[in-house]
Amino acid sequence: MTRSFDIAVIGATGSVGETLVQLLEERDFPVANLHLMASGDSAGGSLSFKGKNLRVRSLESFDFANVRLAFFTAGAAVTLEYAAQARAAGCAVIDLTGALPQEQAPRVIPEVNAEVLTTLAAPYLLASPSAPSIALASVLAVLGAHLSPQRLTVTACLAVSSRGRAGVSELARQTAELLNGRAFEPQLFDRQMAFNLLGQVDECDGEGHGALERRMALELKTLLAAPQLQVSATCIQAPVFFGDSFSVSLQCASAFDLQTLRDALEAAPAVEYVESGDYPTVVGDAVGQDEVYVGRVRAGLDDPCELNLWIASDNVRKGAALNAVQLAELLIKHYL
Repeated sequence: MTRSFDIAVIGATGSVGETLVQLLEERDFPVANLHLMASGDSAGGSLSFKGKNLRVRSLESFDFANVRLAFFTAGAAVTLEYAAQARAAGCAVIDLTGALPQEQAPRVIPEVNAEVLTTLAAPYLLASPSAPSIALASVLAVLGAHLSPQRLTVTACLAVSSRGRAGVSELARQTAELLNGRAFEPQLFDRQMAFNLLGQVDECDGEGHGALERRMALELKTLLAAPQLQVSATCIQAPVFFGDSFSVSLQCASAFDLQTLRDALEAAPAVEYVESGDYPTVVGDAVGQDEVYVGRVRAGLDDPCELNLWIASDNVRKGAALNAVQLAELLIKHYL
């Protein structure tokens, strides 16, 4: 008889939380009892799961001893406050907020570095990497078996859903106001987001690097087991509701065979390769899908050791909820 598990989703009313709940149902995850939790005013609603409407309860009074596994999607502050409490109760934790350091909560992508799980002990504490890192590492791990990258330069065009429901609502509001010829004051973003590109997505440090840019560099080196890899990341906010896009350039130690790389991408289970003459976009391709889409795979104009490509990925589904559910599937299959 297949075992089932009591599960908690912290931050169930957010876009990632809702998508996570949908994936638990879609993938027939062995859930005995699903506890939907939220903090503050977000509690009190309900979500559908396997034909039932489950009430979203307040996190403040929840006893983690009632569950074997908890997904944390409600933001860094909530993770920092409750993750240790969950583990103390014997509950495994998968964090999607990036609040915990790599040394405490290893970043894992099942298709890239699942072997990390063998080095951990119960109660398990794992983290799902940032959405950009998941998209990039899913592709770079495939290519890494066939070339020796020395430097990665990436421009990440991030959807406003990276800021949660508030980002989606703000872009919709600004767009409606502009199309109706009305003036508005930016709220979530520091300037007009609609029909615009913003040159950064979060506060920059004294050296001009954003927190997500630094996080991506660290995560990619760790995920790819390539501490020597030089990473240059620029994150921009794009006026797109869902789906991230990436312009990527890899400087390699030697020339490579393009057809070998294309064949490897074609065969990779978590990647959808789009052949030359076409290219993927988030709208119509990546959004709603479980794969990372990659196209425009080509050598540099003047340097045969340079590889350029274009990546599109669903930041909420593939870049957050799906990776977390896949981690949970590994845990229950081999470790819980």
